[in-house]
Amino acid sequence: MSEKLKIKLSIADRVYPLSVGAEQEESLRQAAAQLQQMVKQFETNYAVNDKQDVLAMCALQLANTVNLKNRDQHNYQASVAQLKALSTIIDDSLNGVVD
Repeated sequence: MSEKLKIKLSIADRVYPLSVGAEQEESLRQAAAQLQQMVKQFETNYAVNDKQDVLAMCALQLANTVNLKNRDQHNYQASVAQLKALSTIIDDSLNGVVD
C-alpha cells in the first residue's frame, strides 16, 4: 500500500490541503492548475468577482466537456460496430457466402 503525500492545492484564492497517493499527485496538481486558469479566464472575460459564481461556471464548463466526450465516445463505439458489420458483409460477399 502506497504512503500518502500531504500536498496543498490553491484554487480560487483558497488553499486545500490534501492527502493523496504518489500516483495521484501530478494529475491533481495539473487539474488544479487548469482549474485556476479557468477561474482567471472567467474573471477576466466576464468581470465576475464572486468566486462562487466563477467556480459554478467552471463546474458547468467541465461537466459539459465530460458530456461531449461521453457522446463522442458513444458515437465512436457505434461507428466501430457498424464498420465491423460492414466488413463482415464485404468479407462474406467476397468469399461467396452471400447469395
